[in-house]
Amino acid sequence: MADDLKAALLAAAVPHVAFDGWSDASFAAAAADAGIAPALARGVCPRGALDLALAYHASGDAAMRAALAGADLAGMRYRERIAHAVRLRLDGADRELVRRGVALFALPQHVVEGSRAIWGTADAIWTALGDTSDDISHYSKRAILSAVYSATALYWLGDTSPGQSATWEFLDRRIENVMQFEKLKASAKANPVFNALFAGPARLLAMVKAPAGRVQDGLPGSVK
Repeated sequence: MADDLKAALLAAAVPHVAFDGWSDASFAAAAADAGIAPALARGVCPRGALDLALAYHASGDAAMRAALAGADLAGMRYRERIAHAVRLRLDGADRELVRRGVALFALPQHVVEGSRAIWGTADAIWTALGDTSDDISHYSKRAILSAVYSATALYWLGDTSPGQSATWEFLDRRIENVMQFEKLKASAKANPVFNALFAGPARLLAMVKAPAGRVQDGLPGSVK
């Protein structure tokens, strides 16, 4: 029932957000339009419009996942699949609602929530594309894609080109930059000089990950 009430509030808020942003005024108007008592509306969304803005973002992620599930990705290279996913995510969004969301999440008190939402989008994309990594690459992939998605979304907000073609070209360039970085990283790892330079940090990481009482002479594996 709570999900249904939140969905009703969100639907009622959309026309108000375009004028008043994700604000208390929009939240109050949405509750009134949906016929939901203010106290009940606050029970469903304790943080008011912030919770609705996050619900709107989450609904975009869900729509993207559904579209990806029905897409034929077999003939695409991995970078093309990522670009397609980002495009689906932005194509399904309302530009003015996103613009208002950017303004909301730029506020210092909401930066963490905004960052978490973008991370959720990146995670949704990688998961939908079949990523099952559970090591450091799990986090690095999502961090990099979060940066790519954020930059592309900001470019998209100001894009007036036909069919947002300039945005998709911008996205392709960002993904190409990432691919070049990954190639450089792979070649560096194969370099013995690189491995020697990073032997110290790797050793330190092993010490940090070692269970308590399993470190001897700075190396994991035995008890003093």
